[in-house]
Amino acid sequence: MHRLLVVDDDSDIRGLLAEQLGRAGYTVSTAADGAGMRHALAREAIDLVVLDLNLPREDGLALCRELRARASTPVIMLTARAEPIDRVLGLEMGADDYLAKPFEPRELLARIRNVLRRTEALPANLEPLAMRRATFANWLFDLERRHLVDPAGRVVMLSGAEFRLLRVFVGHANKVLSREQLAALGGGRSHEAQDRAIDLQVSRLRQKLGSAGSLIRTVRSEGYVFAGVVTLA
Repeated sequence: MHRLLVVDDDSDIRGLLAEQLGRAGYTVSTAADGAGMRHALAREAIDLVVLDLNLPREDGLALCRELRARASTPVIMLTARAEPIDRVLGLEMGADDYLAKPFEPRELLARIRNVLRRTEALPANLEPLAMRRATFANWLFDLERRHLVDPAGRVVMLSGAEFRLLRVFVGHANKVLSREQLAALGGGRSHEAQDRAIDLQVSRLRQKLGSAGSLIRTVRSEGYVFAGVVTLA
């Protein structure tokens, strides 16, 4: 049974979501602010955080960034604002999905299921590798802190999808991975949509890696390969 944490300063929303998600079979904890979120995370093993963007004292973006620095727990952000820049910032801070208020609880439930499925799924013919960090081309990929550090020592922020994609690439370097194998990271609703999502994520990851992005090579009619020397720890 998955345990969810709902972080929202509106007590009515917290109560509604706790009730609705509880009926769907989840164990739900709630918090009204960042301090409550930290307390819950220290006390319980949380599988996914539903995090409001507009919180008192500390906003959701800052809390999402903090969470990303300490754990890989997936995050779905909620906001009363539907501005594209808010969505972009939320995803850049590492959120796995984004939902504007008002929303139907059934839509949130569907997104929770989708994010959990993507987070827990691995390509069918690949075994998960136990690794805490990886180095390649003078880059450091710290999976425990969820940090990607460039050769100059600067931290490069990754979205949730980009983090999972890079984790699979470095964990299975020099192996050709088909789009079907990477589709667990995409979340598309159809085969074609999944292919487009994977291609977009690969393009964004290449941009963030700069010159090292050339390590991710396209293998025509097959997929992608991370062609480089990777040291795992």
